[in-house]
Amino acid sequence: MDSLLAKADARAKRRKITHDRTEDSLKHHSSVPKSLRDKETAQTQDVFKHIANPKLRRQLDHTEAQAARAKALLEDAEMLLVEDTGLMQAEGDLERTWRVSQSEIERGAGHTAAQGRREWKLDGGPYRSRYTRNGRHLAIVGNSGHAATFDWITGTLHTELQLQETCRDITFLQDHSVFAVAQKKYVYIYDQDGVELHCLKAHIEPTRLEFLPYHWLLASIGHAGYLKYQDTSTGQLLVEHRTKLGACNAMTQNLHNAVIHLGHQNGCVTLWTPNLPHPAIQLLAHLGPVCSIAVDPSTGGRYMATAGRDSTVKVWDCRNWKGAVREWSSRGGPAELDWSARGALAVASGGNVNVYTSPIVQQTMRGSTQPPLYLTHPMPHRPLVSAQFAPFQDILTVGHADGLSSVLVPGVGEPNFDSTEADPFENRKARREKEVKALLDKIQPDMITLDPEFIGSLALKQSTATTLDGKPAQEVPFARLPRLERLRIQGKADETEVIDPDDYAADGTKRTPEEKERKKMRGKGKSLKRYLRKQRKNVIDPTAVAIRAKLEKQREERKKREQGEKEAVRKASALDRFASS
Repeated sequence: MDSLLAKADARAKRRKITHDRTEDSLKHHSSVPKSLRDKETAQTQDVFKHIANPKLRRQLDHTEAQAARAKALLEDAEMLLVEDTGLMQAEGDLERTWRVSQSEIERGAGHTAAQGRREWKLDGGPYRSRYTRNGRHLAIVGNSGHAATFDWITGTLHTELQLQETCRDITFLQDHSVFAVAQKKYVYIYDQDGVELHCLKAHIEPTRLEFLPYHWLLASIGHAGYLKYQDTSTGQLLVEHRTKLGACNAMTQNLHNAVIHLGHQNGCVTLWTPNLPHPAIQLLAHLGPVCSIAVDPSTGGRYMATAGRDSTVKVWDCRNWKGAVREWSSRGGPAELDWSARGALAVASGGNVNVYTSPIVQQTMRGSTQPPLYLTHPMPHRPLVSAQFAPFQDILTVGHADGLSSVLVPGVGEPNFDSTEADPFENRKARREKEVKALLDKIQPDMITLDPEFIGSLALKQSTATTLDGKPAQEVPFARLPRLERLRIQGKADETEVIDPDDYAADGTKRTPEEKERKKMRGKGKSLKRYLRKQRKNVIDPTAVAIRAKLEKQREERKKREQGEKEAVRKASALDRFASS
């Protein structure tokens, strides 16, 4: 029996194994349905179909599938999701998010997030606050002169000052180690330990301060109405603009293009850049004084919100300025505004703080309909003088007469941060390296424009034609051209018609006989000589050479003519008879 099995195995090995052609044809011309495939297999099955080498094709398919699977696992493991904004959602039709109190939000939030709900009771109010770019440090200043900077997360106090005079605003400079205070008469700069570094006496009676981080410029506006830019890297006063609109108490910057927005007492809003002596844009926003202004950073500075003493809040589109996108009334008097990184608008007016979310605030709406509320919080401490969102946090800090209050607003902070721009966890070495890099990458003030995309674009071709005095020639409109020129452009000119070119001026108007006579005598006076005298001696100008030759010829002819007249007028003398001999 064993011998028979051994012979059968030997025959099977020697026999040629044939494949089923029907099975092979079905295998090559059929595939698994897409609904039954894996996501990675469905995406990568036909990518390398054109490759003839089957081994290489199989290896590439395997590598592509592994990369897609790793990407999917990375997205699942990501802690901060960009797709989910974290806003509160109402469960039923009868529930509203603005009815949720701060105590309920504090109980529902985690322990770390709940620490942001704080109340600072201070006696030097009303207070204004300002965060650093990374949102880690907070600077506060009271109207009576109490100023302090601290790490609000750990509770570490950096410095505390009693300046004993009126202080109106405070701002950090490049980081938390240096800050500026707008005091009663001048702007003072202090370090992290409270030591006075500089006294900027050029900034007189300042009311608001702004720091441009990419340009290292400290901008201030005061009671005199002068907007001044101070270069903090070199220490020189860069430029000062006279607004001619009086005292200003509302000021902010557009983080997208570093343009300064000012709100004035006559209801106007002006936009300023260091390289223009006049406002780039000026519009009438309110019927009364503008008390607050803010720019939306989530849309690249496209929308601006203003609040006036007329108890109205308006949202403007900075791309066309054709009118307010949305307008509504704020109860309780003037309001303080601020935009969050996610586009939420905070309006602090009267005894309440209201928060509106995007894109409802930016949608065009006729009339004075108030947008749907997202969150509200009552504050009996009046007046409310400032509202500031904490970067990378769901926290809104409101300054009032009794100190400061931090309100939890879920979903308004940016969850993902760029450590190269603003790192909340940077140490001393990282801060030093970042400061050096920022100085090397400092942007010149001349590059501040309304449209930052203008930098690097192609310039339009300009005419190089110049007039006699070296100024660029101006193009004359078609309607002001002489009749012969208009006919020549239209192709209807009669070249046989003789027209004196002196009959028409450069703007196309016909000259009177007196004007023609004055034009003929032009150049005979002192103006042409003054022009020739101003020309440089080392520059050879063919026009100037021709004019000098013409004047020299006229001078010789005039001299000969005067000499002949003198000889004719001279009286005959008794010695004339000896002249012929």
